[in-house]
Amino acid sequence: MEVARLHTISISKELKQIVPDFKIGIINYSDIEVIPSPQMIKGRLQLFQESIYFDLENANINDIPSIKEWREIFKATGKDPNRYRHSAEALYRRIKKQNYLQPINSSIDLNNFFSLQFGVPIGIYDARNISENIAMQIGKKDEHYTGLNGRSNSLEHLIISADKSGPFGSPFVDSNRAPVTFETKNAVQIVYLQPSTPIATAAKMIESLMNMFIQIHGGEGHLAIID
Repeated sequence: MEVARLHTISISKELKQIVPDFKIGIINYSDIEVIPSPQMIKGRLQLFQESIYFDLENANINDIPSIKEWREIFKATGKDPNRYRHSAEALYRRIKKQNYLQPINSSIDLNNFFSLQFGVPIGIYDARNISENIAMQIGKKDEHYTGLNGRSNSLEHLIISADKSGPFGSPFVDSNRAPVTFETKNAVQIVYLQPSTPIATAAKMIESLMNMFIQIHGGEGHLAIID
């Protein structure tokens, strides 16, 4: 069995100055088994997307509180939210066009489900490809990585997750360095919480996500909220 490492996360002073109430959730999973999504996940995800579609028919996505708050965060750090939409908003816009998400694997599908439910970006990474100490910071000029969207993405003014090898994730799009696959046994999940969410509420949200993940994938989970 692969030995699991406990990953920790910190928030840079610069980011805290710009967004004083910034908080992040992190879950370390060990000894998991990623599988093709069971019908329970596929069914819930499909029904939830259909429900969201009807809710959005006469609604402005930008008025959804969680979507709006993260757009304001992008503005505050200097990233245009109309050009660089955070991942939860991008999911909602797909659904509004009835471009529903299709199953990929149990981990990614569950990640998307909770991102839709919470209305915030969530990233999940294969722990083998991420070093233990993670820093949440703001990207600098000329920083970039190849994302899961297949493009080179500018990280300037963007909130990013970085380890000793450099940036690997963001609430916009993750890099292609550490995607979760069927071979993943240990994973790190980062939840970009709304700054306005009380710590107690955030803890319940993160715990519900972790418990569902373990129910599907087995293994163990350890969570923390950093503010």
